Formats: sequence, C-alpha cells, structure tokens
Amino acid sequence: MAKYIYEYKNWTDFTWRETEINAIFGEVRNLQGKIVGQMNTLGFATKEEATLTTLTLDVIKSSEIEGEKLDYDQVRSSIARRLGINIAGLVPANRNVEGVVEMMLDATQNYLKSLTNERLFGWHSALFPTGHSGMHKIEVGSYRTGEMHIVSGAMGKEKVHYEAVPANRVKEEMDSFLKWFNDHDKMDPVIKSAIAHFWFIIIHPFDDGNGRIARAISDLMLARADRTTERYYSMSSQILVERKQYYQILQKVQYSTSDITEWLGWFLHCLRNSLLTTEATMQKILRKIEFWKVHESSEFNARQRLMLNKLFEGFDGKLKSSEWAKIAKCSPDTALRDIKDLMAKGILRQEQQGGRSTNYELADF
Repeated sequence: MAKYIYEYKNWTDFTWRETEINAIFGEVRNLQGKIVGQMNTLGFATKEEATLTTLTLDVIKSSEIEGEKLDYDQVRSSIARRLGINIAGLVPANRNVEGVVEMMLDATQNYLKSLTNERLFGWHSALFPTGHSGMHKIEVGSYRTGEMHIVSGAMGKEKVHYEAVPANRVKEEMDSFLKWFNDHDKMDPVIKSAIAHFWFIIIHPFDDGNGRIARAISDLMLARADRTTERYYSMSSQILVERKQYYQILQKVQYSTSDITEWLGWFLHCLRNSLLTTEATMQKILRKIEFWKVHESSEFNARQRLMLNKLFEGFDGKLKSSEWAKIAKCSPDTALRDIKDLMAKGILRQEQQGGRSTNYELADF
C-alpha cells in the first residue's frame, strides 16, 4: 500500500527539479510584471473596475470549485461596499456571501500581515456563519478533532481518495506550516504560493472549507509577489477551468516522497493560463477606453451606450437585433433603428458569415 507524503519523516523538506520549473517560472514572472505594468498606465477608475471584477470572479469561482453557486451581483456589491467603490445598483448580500468576501479581502488587502491560527479561525468562522456545512454541524473556528477522509460515491460504495493527517497531529503540523509561511526567507513568493497551497491541502486542518482557504492563502502570497492590493488575475477562475487536472495532480502528488515537481509545474502552468486570460481581458479594457476617447463627442442614446459596453466586455454568443431588444428592453423596431444608426456611423457591421439571420459585430476603429 502506497504511503501518503505526510507519513514520511521530514515530509515538508520539499524538493523539485529546478530545470523543469525554471522556464515556466520565468514566463509567469514576466507576465505578472507586464500586466501590473500595463495596469499602472490606466486611470484610477479603470484600475478599480478591473480589481472589482477580478475579486468578484475569484470569490465566485473558488466557491464554484466546491459546487457552491454564489450570486454575482451580491458578491460584486459586497466587495464594492467594503472597498468603498461607487457602483450603481448595489444589492444586499446574504451572510454566506459576506463571509466568503470577508475572507478573500482580508487575504488580498492585508497581504503583509502574518498568517496566524487566529486569522485562519476567523476566515473559517466567516465561511460557516451558521456552524453548519449544508445540513451537517461542523467544528467552526478551530482545527478539526476528528479524522478526515475525502470520499466520493454513494453510501456503502464510497471510494476513499485521501486520508488527511491524523487529528492529533494537526496542531503541530499547522504550527510548522505557519512558521514557514511567515518566515522572511529568500524563496520567491510565487513558488511559496504554490507550496503553501499544497502543504495546507495535505494537512486539511478544518472540518470543511479547506479548498477555499488554501486558495485564499495562495492569493495572499500572490499579492505579495505583485506587491499590490490591486488584483488583476484570478487563479481560482483558472483552477475551475482545469478542475479535473487540479484534483488529479493533487491525488498523484499526495503519494510522492517529498519531490513536488509535478505539482509546482501544474500550478505554474495554471497561473500562466490565468495571466494570459487577463492579458486578453486587458486588451478588451484598453480597446474600450480607446473607443470612448475617440467617440467623446459622438451622440449615443442610453441603449446604444449599454450595448456598446457589453460588446467591448465580450458579448456571449451572436448579437442579433432580437438580443438587442431583449437586453436594452425596447421594441424590435427600436433595436433595429439603434443598430442601423451605429452602422451608419461605422461602429457596427454585419458579420460576414451571415446564415439565415443577421448578426452584428464591432467594426475595427
């Protein structure tokens, strides 16, 4: 029977093959610098909007990885309120949303503060304000006192994927984790973020919420790497896309001795993909800003402004006049007049591959 990594002596003396990690690590660091540099050229309002969007996605996607769907508007409103960002249409958020937001903001906005047992217990209490996970009562705001098995499958046919560190070792293991985490060593924070995520998941110190807390710990260390509270990329969004590989790699490396090359490689590739997605989003933001600069004195009605912003942000699917009418809450005739007006101004054009229905897209400007 294969041994779990934590069953080896000195299991946290992690090693990795530098040659396999260096190229991807260099690429990640390069992309981070490039994105932070590009962001710094933007105006205050745009940076604020980008941070708000990223944090909102981070909270939503991190919960979605665990199969929990949070309301986008509630999350966005909760973050905006706490960061003092003025946005239209604030909505009240439920306790569940407020708790996840509280944890994520504490991790990313107070990234220089030490990580302590008390801070982690605060995060855990915020995640489970009722003391329950679903229908089950759990130990909240303290490390678990029971054994932890990760299982799947129907009752009676459960498959055990992982048995976490025994309960009587949790406190001691967490003490050495926190000592290492808070130590101002020479290790690059991006590498430290990857190791911290893995190390914490292996200990699995809480009754529930370990995945979300591990991702918050990663985000804290990535904020240290970027040296800013402004967040422009979401690791959780990318982990959700690559969720299958995420679990596969964790399952594989939990049986390694202390060589975590495969985990580091996966983490860095995932981070790179997250940064590349952000770069594409950045181009959209810059294009939108450029457009409104060019059309400062052009006349648009409120419906046209709404729809143009939607197109710049990346409209899902094809834009038809019927879609326009639905989103802008107007009649099909009005929608068509709006569209024809924008075509006359050279802002919209018909898509080439027409088919039976006419689709519209932004013209190059």
